[in-house]
Amino acid sequence: MKTLNAAFIGLGTMGYPMAGHLANAGIAMTVYNRTRERAEHWQQTYPGSLADTPAAAAKSADLVFVCVGNDEDLREVTLGPNGIMQTLPTGAILVDHTTASAAMARELDQACHQRQAHFMDAPVSGGQQGAENGQLSIMCGGEPATYERALPVISHYAKATNLLGPAGSGQLTKMVNQICVAGLVEALAEGVAFAENAGLDAAKVFETISQGAASSWQMIHRHKTMLADQFDHGFAVDWMRKDLDICLDEAGRNGTPLPVTALVNDFYRDIQAMDGGRWDTSSLLRRLKSKQD
Repeated sequence: MKTLNAAFIGLGTMGYPMAGHLANAGIAMTVYNRTRERAEHWQQTYPGSLADTPAAAAKSADLVFVCVGNDEDLREVTLGPNGIMQTLPTGAILVDHTTASAAMARELDQACHQRQAHFMDAPVSGGQQGAENGQLSIMCGGEPATYERALPVISHYAKATNLLGPAGSGQLTKMVNQICVAGLVEALAEGVAFAENAGLDAAKVFETISQGAASSWQMIHRHKTMLADQFDHGFAVDWMRKDLDICLDEAGRNGTPLPVTALVNDFYRDIQAMDGGRWDTSSLLRRLKSKQD
């Protein structure tokens, strides 16, 4: 049986362990990262080779995975002079795990078609812990045949996947995810602040209500660190701001009012002004407490 060749572009907090899962599964991996030292460290941990450019990484790949920061980064590593599209083989699949705009996904889909290749936008949810444990939720947009070919590979780091529609549908679904998360985290921050100001044992409060209708992933996984004023972990405010800007821009196009999302986006802007851009998104509690002082 032919060994599967894959490339992974972008070895950040998420991409590093995701590429590692593929390497550990016996897939022949070639990786590229803008900071080469990071790629060299990956190679010391997992089997695989390094490339000097995204184009060099992609030239012999059956599947190419990308996980970078935003539309601008994505455009550079795919459509730039040293980008994936310069060498993407006929019949190969480009899987984009970046949280980016739906318009960018559609543009990449067209670029792949021009090369007689295939595209799937596949943003993820589950954070660093989910990536490290191979427990990500993946929201996919693309052709059913492309999804079926890619599924056995992405399953090495996924606990749940679904094909939501044509190219761009994965990104639109990730926007729904971030819209829902934004409101939940602010509600949790307000609940924590209220419990503490009411003189309750907040730890016991959240141990109790996390078993009922108010429960959420954020409550279960973040209330203890919020109570301890610990925000040096998880999904950074800077990235959430980027994501919510994408949501609000898309909502402006499709006519959806998002008053809570817009408000929470402003709250995260306040946190950035507090030099908290790298804090976890649950730092909305720290912002709220700053308003009490």
